[in-house]
Amino acid sequence: MLSLSPTAMALIGVVLALWLAGAVWAVHTGVRMRREGTHAREQADRLGSLLQSAPALPMMIRTDGRIETPERLANWLGRDRVPAFVSELTAPEGGLRPEDGAALAIDIASAQRAGKSFSRPVRAVGSARALLIRGAPASPSMGAQGTVILWIFDATDAQAEIHALQAEREQLRAALESLSGLIEAAPLPMWHRTPDLHLALVNSAYVAAVDAESAQQVISEGIELVEALDGKSPMAAAAQAAEAAQPLARLVPATIDGARRVMRVVDVPLGEAGIAGFAIDMHELEQARAEHRRFENAQHDLLDRLSAGVAQFGADRSLQFWNQPFSSLFALKPEHLADKPEFERVLDRMREAGRIPEHRDFPAWRAERREWFLSADAQEENWLLADGTHLRVFAQPLPDGGLLLIFEDRTEQVQLSSARDTLLRVRTATFDNLFEAIGVFASDGRLHLWNSRFRQIWGVDEKLLGSHPRIDELMQKVAKSLAKPHQASLVRELVRAATVERKQRGGRVAFADGRVFDFAAIPLPDGNALFTMLDVTDSRRMEQVLRDRNEALVETDKLKTAFLSNMSYELRTPLTSISGFAEMMQAGFAGDLPPAASEYVDAIMQSTGRLAVLIDNVLDLTQGEAGALPLEMRSVELAAVARESAKRIADAAKSKGLDFVIDLKPSLGRITGDARRLGQALDRLLDNAVRYCPAGSRVLLYGDGQMRTARLIVSDSGAGMDTEAQSRAFDRFSRADQAKRGEALGLGLPLARQLIDAHGGTLTLVSEPGQGTLVTIDLPRESALNA
Repeated sequence: MLSLSPTAMALIGVVLALWLAGAVWAVHTGVRMRREGTHAREQADRLGSLLQSAPALPMMIRTDGRIETPERLANWLGRDRVPAFVSELTAPEGGLRPEDGAALAIDIASAQRAGKSFSRPVRAVGSARALLIRGAPASPSMGAQGTVILWIFDATDAQAEIHALQAEREQLRAALESLSGLIEAAPLPMWHRTPDLHLALVNSAYVAAVDAESAQQVISEGIELVEALDGKSPMAAAAQAAEAAQPLARLVPATIDGARRVMRVVDVPLGEAGIAGFAIDMHELEQARAEHRRFENAQHDLLDRLSAGVAQFGADRSLQFWNQPFSSLFALKPEHLADKPEFERVLDRMREAGRIPEHRDFPAWRAERREWFLSADAQEENWLLADGTHLRVFAQPLPDGGLLLIFEDRTEQVQLSSARDTLLRVRTATFDNLFEAIGVFASDGRLHLWNSRFRQIWGVDEKLLGSHPRIDELMQKVAKSLAKPHQASLVRELVRAATVERKQRGGRVAFADGRVFDFAAIPLPDGNALFTMLDVTDSRRMEQVLRDRNEALVETDKLKTAFLSNMSYELRTPLTSISGFAEMMQAGFAGDLPPAASEYVDAIMQSTGRLAVLIDNVLDLTQGEAGALPLEMRSVELAAVARESAKRIADAAKSKGLDFVIDLKPSLGRITGDARRLGQALDRLLDNAVRYCPAGSRVLLYGDGQMRTARLIVSDSGAGMDTEAQSRAFDRFSRADQAKRGEALGLGLPLARQLIDAHGGTLTLVSEPGQGTLVTIDLPRESALNA
């Protein structure tokens, strides 16, 4: 048996141990390598799957131009298969736009030769995809020198987003430029401060406001627009706005163009971008506000003076203003309006006073009136109140959302309108029933109104008149009915003169059937002309008859006057003989007469004297009628003439038992006249007074004078006369009255009047039955007569 030493045994143990260890390592290594191979294959599979699902496709281009790439590229390019060589890819029909393919070929060639990387966007022809190709030389481990790796990205969405961002950038750039231009062109100063509160941007208005040469000067020198107010500088105010993180507005004085102005300065914090600011000139605004207040006060003052009721409501529908007529019209007390009640409450007050129309559904009616505030147009209504008052209501919405109400009392106007309508109806009825023909022509010569008589006279139908013909057209149609057709032009000219020249004219026209009409064209205040026609056919005939009769009466009067004159002269001869023989018998030439005969002779003498007076009166009357009464005009003392007449009548008055009074004032004075004729007139008046007054009556002869006239009055307290008797007293042809009242009365008064008229004076008689008679003579003075 072989025995081993311990050393040998140790060495064998070591060798066995090493072998065992080697065997274990080998086994472990094999297992590990198997695991690593499996893991590598799995990793390769995962990498392949990852590349297949990656958003970018890899492409390897070998030095000989062959292409290695996934099949998905064919879909991206819109081809059936993937190109095998790069020349096929960059060819015109390779799937890319020709210009993109040519440029890509140049980029690949540069990468192969010079090792340059590139990036190029291209578009596929067979699809709507936009591709981004990034290329670079491949590492030596991946292929020989000249190999190029391309990564192809689908950039369709990214490209669209890029285009959108580019468009948005252009819009923002344009907006920024517009905003910059707007800020630069703004009429108010604007600026921008950096976060350190220094000026960084100002516009032209700012530069002009501070009288600087340029914006650079303002920024470099830090020229502020406004002054410090209450120790707060513009920079401090901007800092306060930045700290508060909200806009700060304040009123600050500033000197603009050499004038002190009040500016409203606003600082707007922009966060980290700094602070923007602008300034508004408040001077014109404050002036406008003051002017608005003055206008509003003037308007209220004007509305307060109107006779119409006015009420103004604000945007909150509360009463802001009212005038006195409004409160009076609706019986509203001042304390009801002083607290500015709302619109609905005012309507309630008006209803309580019974000053609105009655309605079954008052709330609905009130709601409809509340819509006036929202109306785009003014509203107008007419209210009829229970007491008969007519109100015109005008509601005007105001720009500030308020409402202006105007209440006009049209009661009187409605009444006048009703009266006018009644008058028009009365006028129409009056026109149609007038005996005269009436037509009204307008200022243009057209027939405006007419009555039935007008239509009947001219013989035209209503249809023609209803067309309102012109005067020339109307006259042309009716000219044939005139006796002289050319007179139609006369009518036309008269109407024209009345409407155009405003002159009243008249005339006469004869119709062919014998009718005669007087017509007149009268201008009316409204510019029209009134044409009237009156049938004077019968009156014309009567005029002719009366004219003939008058001529006969005049001729008869002349014959009568001549007869009376001749008879007066013829009667004088026998009267003179009778009176002469009576005087001779009274003187005793025929011997002594017995007492009875003497009485007869005295009676003859009195009768011949009275007859002589009557003959003289008749002669004087006839001469006065003929205008041949002889007068010897001299300066006459009227008092002396009056006294002489009084002496001649005194005995008769005394014998009759009358109270004869003479009262002649010194102012009676002198006149120019015929003393004998004046005495003759007084004799007639005094004789009448004495003759017809009963015993115990009073007869007065009174005289006085003024600067231009002298006056003589003969009055008595006799029986007097009525009006008819007074008229007969001056009618020398009333023989019946002469027989009743006596010859002297019949001829005395007419003769006295003629004598006074011949002196340029007047004789008036006033008498009442039982009150006596008063006759007044007024004679002009010498100066008045000469004048």
